[in-house]
Amino acid sequence: MNKIKSIAYASIAAVLAFPALALAQFTPQGVQDPGVVGLNTGLASNSFYGIIRNLLMYLLGIIGVLAVVGFVIAGIMYITAAGDEDRVENAKKMLTYSIIGLAVALLGLVILVAIDFIII
Repeated sequence: MNKIKSIAYASIAAVLAFPALALAQFTPQGVQDPGVVGLNTGLASNSFYGIIRNLLMYLLGIIGVLAVVGFVIAGIMYITAAGDEDRVENAKKMLTYSIIGLAVALLGLVILVAIDFIII
């Protein structure tokens, strides 16, 4: 069980660190030499709302992926329960929590799109 937890923690850490790794070699558009500092700093030109929206979209994506992974793990637990009532109940609880997590993620996405529609 500890091995499964450590694999899950490592996977979550990798997913959260991926954008930082992908943008590590970012050079601002229009700058030939990354050592040259000019007017184009490469900073975000979005509004505060745009930055928050992008952050929430990223987090909603992570929640959605984790909910689907929860579905898969709950299904495997249910299939391998082999009639053990405790394991079946644990699998059902995990499936219920995954459904709730996915519903919250989808509700957050709907709210975010509705706010985006109202503001724009």
